[in-house]
Amino acid sequence: MTKNLIFDFDGTLVDTCEGIVHTEMETFRRLGLPAPPREDIVGAIGLPLELSLEKGGGLDRQTAVRAAAIYRSLFNEVAAPHITMFPGVYETLESLRGRGLRMAIATSRGTDSLGGLLDAFNLRQFFELILTAGSGCAPKPSPEMVLRILGTLHFDPSETIVVGDTTFDLQMGQGAACRVCGVSYGNHSRERLASVGPDYIIDAFPELSGIVA
Repeated sequence: MTKNLIFDFDGTLVDTCEGIVHTEMETFRRLGLPAPPREDIVGAIGLPLELSLEKGGGLDRQTAVRAAAIYRSLFNEVAAPHITMFPGVYETLESLRGRGLRMAIATSRGTDSLGGLLDAFNLRQFFELILTAGSGCAPKPSPEMVLRILGTLHFDPSETIVVGDTTFDLQMGQGAACRVCGVSYGNHSRERLASVGPDYIIDAFPELSGIVA
């Protein structure tokens, strides 16, 4: 029986992909560096920002830290016009809450940035606990964020599903002995999600209601 859900944010609840790509490309422009291929940027979404700039942008650690500061200063202005909530997210979360499901978020996004987006889409109300890149946990795919949520909210892992759009999310949940559900409409393809053996893959957020029925 499923009683609890732990969600990733970017690419799972809200479509931030184009916002991230535009902001990262502008960051590289301001650094005077050629922007990486779009697919490399998208492939690294879900990791903490500095690490994603290293892996997706090919930067060394020192340059990635400098790039991250520029990125953060640009994000609200550059990304905002490109960010939307995925279809059916609000209504499905409302329905799940009405059925007694308890919910939390585990994200690599920073606290301030996430807070603005949660408020913009009126999503904060659905979650008992929100862990971000500033929570002090090891980054995904480490299970540390999920383990902290399980312990803090007294969730039983056997009654918990971790939902995310990247293999990093799924491996995080698997490492905490939870069932995991990939969403194919986000940043990693269905094939890439399937490569880590998730319990479920859905193609639209409202399909989650059937899994927890």
